[in-house]
Amino acid sequence: MKIGVIGGGAAGFFAAIHASGAGRDVTIFEKSPKLLSKVKVSGGGRCNVTHRPMEISKLVKNYPRGEKFLKKVFSKFKSEDTITWFESRGVPLKIEGDGRMFPISDSSQSVIDALLKEAQKLKITILKSCGVKSITHIENQYKLETDSGSFVVDKLIIASGGHPKIDNYSFLNNLNHSILDPIPSLFTFNTPKESIRELMGLSVGDGIVKIEGTKLNYRGPVLVTHWGVSGPAVLKLSAFGAQWLKDQNYIATALINWNGEFGEEQYNAHIKSYILAHPNRKVESNTLFDIPARLWEHFTRLSGIENGQLYGSLSKKQINKLVQNLFCYNLKVEGKTTFKEEFVTAGGIYLNEVNPETLESKFHPNLYFAGEVLNIDGITGGFNFQAAWSTGFLAGIASSKNQHGTNLS
Repeated sequence: MKIGVIGGGAAGFFAAIHASGAGRDVTIFEKSPKLLSKVKVSGGGRCNVTHRPMEISKLVKNYPRGEKFLKKVFSKFKSEDTITWFESRGVPLKIEGDGRMFPISDSSQSVIDALLKEAQKLKITILKSCGVKSITHIENQYKLETDSGSFVVDKLIIASGGHPKIDNYSFLNNLNHSILDPIPSLFTFNTPKESIRELMGLSVGDGIVKIEGTKLNYRGPVLVTHWGVSGPAVLKLSAFGAQWLKDQNYIATALINWNGEFGEEQYNAHIKSYILAHPNRKVESNTLFDIPARLWEHFTRLSGIENGQLYGSLSKKQINKLVQNLFCYNLKVEGKTTFKEEFVTAGGIYLNEVNPETLESKFHPNLYFAGEVLNIDGITGGFNFQAAWSTGFLAGIASSKNQHGTNLS
C-alpha cells in the first residue's frame, strides 16, 4: 500500500513515521530543498519541542483556534507521549522555568537527527524540491501532479503547513474542502512613533499588556525592541487577538502595567510609603517595583519629574503621572513584525470537515490532515509543535490501517 505525505516538516515527518510499517510504502513530498526547516530555527535554534505536561483541559487553553478539536486529539497523544518518544530515541529533554521543553543538547539538530534517523530506519522515501501542484481523487486512490512528475497513492496525508496567502492552498482545490483565509498569529507590536523604542533590549519579567477597547489582556514578560514591544505577554495577545487586530489593520492602543503584582492603588500607596520613609532620596536613581533603571528614568521624565528631584518634593500631579506610566502605559501600535523566524498562521482547513479521532477528511476516505494546514494555532511555548506531533501521530496511525480499522502490519 502506498501512502503519500505532503510536507517535510514536523507534522509531516511524524505522520510518515507512524504510517510506516510492513506492507506500507511511505513517501514524503517536500516542495523546498530543505527538510524540517521550522524545527531548525525554532527557539533560537534550540527547538522548543513541547511544553511541560499539564491536564488536557489546561493544555487546550493555549490554542486560540482549535481548543475543542484538540481535546480529542490530545486524549490520544499529548506532551508526555512526545517526551517519551524523543527520549526513547536519544533526545533527552529539559524543562525551563516557564514550562518550555528543549533538548538537553540545546540544539534543534538533535530533534532533526532523531526524525531523519527514524525515517531512514523505516525506509521512508523523501523527495525534496518536489512541490505538489494538484491532487485528484480517482476512485480509491489519489493522483498527485508534482514538480517531479505524477504519483499515485492509496492514502494521502496533507501536512503542508500554514501559508500567508490563500492562493498558496490552490493545490487543494480539487478536494472541495473549505479553507479559512490565513491571518498572521504570534507577532510583535510595532510602535514607530513611540520614544520607548530607544530603550530596546530592556525587559520586565511580569507585565500585563491589554488592548484598549477589548477584553484581551495577557500577563508575562514584556520586552522592548527597536521596533516596539515583544515578549510572551505581547505574543499571547497577538495570537488571541489575531482576527481583531487584522480587522483594525494593526492599528491599536496597547496599555501596559509594568509589574503585574501591583494595581493602580497599590502603586500609589507604595510610592507614598516610600516618600515617608526616604524623602531625601533622588527619584531618578532610586527605582521601585523591579523596574529596570533606564526604564524608570524614562517614566520619571514622562511624569515631569526633574533630574535630581527628591521623593519628598514630588507633587500630587507628579505622583499620579508616575502611577499612570507604571500601571497604564499608553502605546500606539501601528503594524506588526513576525516573531523571530517563527511564522505562524491562523486559518486553513475548517476543523468541522475533519474527524478529530483520526484526522481523516469527512469528504474523502483515506485523506488525512496534520499540523498547521488545519485551522489550529498555539501561543509561543512549544504548543504549536505539540499540535504538530499529536495530529501527525493520529493521521499516521489512522492511515496505517485498512478500511476495517485493522492494522495492516
